[in-house]
Amino acid sequence: MDSLTHIAIGACAGEWMAGKRLGRKAMLWGALAHSLPDIDFIAGIWNDPAEDLLAHRGFTHSIVFAFIAMYLLVQAHARLHPGAYPHRRSAYGFFGILVFLHLLLDGFNVYGTGWFEPFSHVRVAFNWLFVADPFFSVGPGIALFLLLVLRRQHPWRIRISQAGLIISMVYLGYAGSNKMRIDRDVRSEIRRRNWSDSAYFTTPAPLNTWLWYAVVNRPDGAYISHRSLYDRCDTMSFKFFPRRDTLLYPLFGHEPLQHLIRFSQGYYTVEQQNDSLIFSDLRFGQQQGWNDPAAPFVFYYYLSHPENNELVIQRGRFQGWGLSALQRLWERIGGWGCQ
Repeated sequence: MDSLTHIAIGACAGEWMAGKRLGRKAMLWGALAHSLPDIDFIAGIWNDPAEDLLAHRGFTHSIVFAFIAMYLLVQAHARLHPGAYPHRRSAYGFFGILVFLHLLLDGFNVYGTGWFEPFSHVRVAFNWLFVADPFFSVGPGIALFLLLVLRRQHPWRIRISQAGLIISMVYLGYAGSNKMRIDRDVRSEIRRRNWSDSAYFTTPAPLNTWLWYAVVNRPDGAYISHRSLYDRCDTMSFKFFPRRDTLLYPLFGHEPLQHLIRFSQGYYTVEQQNDSLIFSDLRFGQQQGWNDPAAPFVFYYYLSHPENNELVIQRGRFQGWGLSALQRLWERIGGWGCQ
């Protein structure tokens, strides 16, 4: 989830739970507590890009860290606002909900969240939402704006904060139901093509929950497609991308490569471009792949020239975007262009 959405959700949740008790400070504490797990960005100062991929949404997004954060927040709050929570259990409940809500929401994106660190490196990813979905963010965003404008004693403040959060949660459930429909179509296509031994995943295309990106992993590579809820085609067309594992043999002992393979969860391809060996993580989609099935991937890592690996994940995500690109996205969402 993007940082601005976390701030808006945290502020609304803080107002809902503690606005009458803490006044406007409830919004500030809510935004702070809900955003605290993203403190892992500091690790990027000294980590190389491959290590930083695993550090982000790693330990600071774990259940262990959540309990540590709860304790520290309660202690800090008690020092700054003595008497605000006579019973510490109420304070732990307030901050616990805020921190755990961050962990939960980040689990709905494709990046993956290390809930069980440091005991397990398994990443939780439900793939219900694109990392920045304006339709998910609009409710808390409007609510936060109104809360900042309205006077402290306005009788609607609690209702506005509730409405902002409820709108997002309803949309989240709607996104989950959409994913179930798309997954059903992908599984049907897997059966039709006799790919019963294949792993697959689906995740929303940018900025919406109606057009979905699908990857079917095969032993020799991956088949990629886009599927809209409004597609009129009974079957799906796929573009094949060979994995080319043999290109990695000389580098298997390199630690950055092992980080990348672990991070990608096996959804990757490798290609040679001139003197550069490029590792692409397929989970993050393509640059307008719904318009060009052969489009490059937005996540790619230069194995041969690691000094060029800044902004690895979203590199090229919105390259070439404009009104025409948004129009093509809208048309593809509407079912035009399925094959």
